[in-house]
Amino acid sequence: MVRLIRSLLWALLMLAGLSAAEAAEPPVLLVAHAGVDTRQLTRDTTRAIFAMRQRTWPDGQAVRVFVLPNDHPVHARFAKEQLAVYPHQLQLAWDRMVFSGTGQAPNRVTTQVEMRERIASTPGALGYLEREYLDDRVQVITMD
Repeated sequence: MVRLIRSLLWALLMLAGLSAAEAAEPPVLLVAHAGVDTRQLTRDTTRAIFAMRQRTWPDGQAVRVFVLPNDHPVHARFAKEQLAVYPHQLQLAWDRMVFSGTGQAPNRVTTQVEMRERIASTPGALGYLEREYLDDRVQVITMD
């Protein structure tokens, strides 16, 4: 019985440690080209843009979406934490649009540095970055 209790306590401590480690990860922020007029988006609008269902900013400017590879940890965190979807759900939506001829997939980049450079140089661009990759060439878009 004592062994079982010790095992359960150890398991709880390990779970608590994992959630603390996950909480220590830097947030993934929604970022856009510095020339974008929109400063705030709802979660639903952001989800529609990243699912490639909404192709314009609220002011009518075309959105150019940039994403990291599906297996990139920052992509997974952004999808789950900010969009409340799994990366494979986004991929399924993109594949449906591409194969049906009704849309296209977002632009893929391989690193956060490339993400920042592409967003900074592409009018209407939208993507995501960890705070350490931000500079004054991109702006953070808040989400409510």
